[in-house]
Amino acid sequence: MKFINIISLELDLNSLKESFNSRKPFRYLVLDNFFHEDSAEEVIAAYPGTETGQWDGTTYVDQKNKFQLRSFEKNSLLEQVFAELNGTEFICWLQKLTGIQDMHSDDELFGGGLHQSTRGAFLNVHVDYNIHPRTKLHRRLNVLVYMNKNWKEEYEGHLELWDMQRNRLLERVAPTFNRCVIFETNEVSYHGHPKPLNTPVHVSRKSLATYYYTPERPEDEIAAEHNTKFINTEGLPGQWKRLKSGIKALVERKL
Repeated sequence: MKFINIISLELDLNSLKESFNSRKPFRYLVLDNFFHEDSAEEVIAAYPGTETGQWDGTTYVDQKNKFQLRSFEKNSLLEQVFAELNGTEFICWLQKLTGIQDMHSDDELFGGGLHQSTRGAFLNVHVDYNIHPRTKLHRRLNVLVYMNKNWKEEYEGHLELWDMQRNRLLERVAPTFNRCVIFETNEVSYHGHPKPLNTPVHVSRKSLATYYYTPERPEDEIAAEHNTKFINTEGLPGQWKRLKSGIKALVERKL
């Protein structure tokens, strides 16, 4: 089974490259209808609830009610879709889109895999860790595929892309069904979904995430190895939100 609509991506490559390269201060692209329509329906049908499998829902000061799953049953549909996202054909297309060569996937899905956020969830604006902790490769690109049908504006949960040099919100991307966001990761690629989810109890924010690495990166992008760096874009409400999340994290670790 083929999940990614690679033929369409190839046909539109030139216009997609132009759009990707036009974004500043970091490059990004928003794509709708990323998976074939039937494949997208199969992926969402296979998406497990947070009560199923080994989801990691650890709370942190800058992250709350976000769950991650990166281990899947052998030969399952979910294992297959991540194999395709990490496969040679898609990586070759990503290299043509971005101009980033010698790109490697991460079979461990460190920090990636399935993501699912529930009511009240947030992930504060941040730049990602820059070096893979085991392979020591440079993190260069994120691919996020959202799987949320009938998403409403009032649910919040938009991916926010920020230019922190100008303290300016670049774009709010609604996490709608079968929408893919591709963006380069460097020391200025600030992003997150800081507004707490305002969904009904039975509605969660679902996405797939894969990250890509290279052995080297441009000299002007090199920085000392660091973990995720968070920033508060919400002033006093953001400080209060972090305080409450920190208390929740402390309680979890005491139990």
